[in-house]
Amino acid sequence: MDEIHGSAWLQVDATPQAVFDLITDVDRLPEWNIAIERVLVRPPELAEGVEWTIKMHPPRTPSWTSISRVEELDRHRLRFAYETRNGDGNPSYTKWAWEVTGAGGGAEVTVTWDVYLKTADRRYFGGPIRKRQLAREVPNSLTAMASAVVAAAPG
Repeated sequence: MDEIHGSAWLQVDATPQAVFDLITDVDRLPEWNIAIERVLVRPPELAEGVEWTIKMHPPRTPSWTSISRVEELDRHRLRFAYETRNGDGNPSYTKWAWEVTGAGGGAEVTVTWDVYLKTADRRYFGGPIRKRQLAREVPNSLTAMASAVVAAAPG
C-alpha cells in the first residue's frame, strides 16, 4: 500500500462561517477530534505557511507527535488545506482539505485526506492500521465537531 485516499462529509445545523471558524481554531482541535490528545505548539495566527504541532493518541494505539503546515487558508471560499507529517522525521505525509458550503439553512462540511506512505514500515504496517483508524475517526470527529459548533452557537 503506497497511498490511502478518503473523504467524508456532514450537514451541520450552524452557519458555514461558524463551522469554518471551529475547524480552523487550532486550540479547539482536541475538543472535537478524539485522536488529538493536545496541542503542543500553536502559531500566533493561522496563515498559509505556518505550522502547529499536536500530540496524536488515537484510542488503543501509541501516541506520536504530528506537525501540520497550512497550505491554503481561504476565509472567503471557506477552504482550509494542510499537510501533516510525523514528528519522527519519517517522509510519509498526509494532505488534508476541508471545505464548508451553505446547505439548507446550515452548512455542509467535506473533508478529504490523501496519505502518501514513503517507507516500508508505513506501507506494510502503519498504513493499513491508519486506513482503518481514519475510516472510523473522521466521521466521529465530524459528528463531534457538529455538536461543538452547535453548542457554541448563541442562544
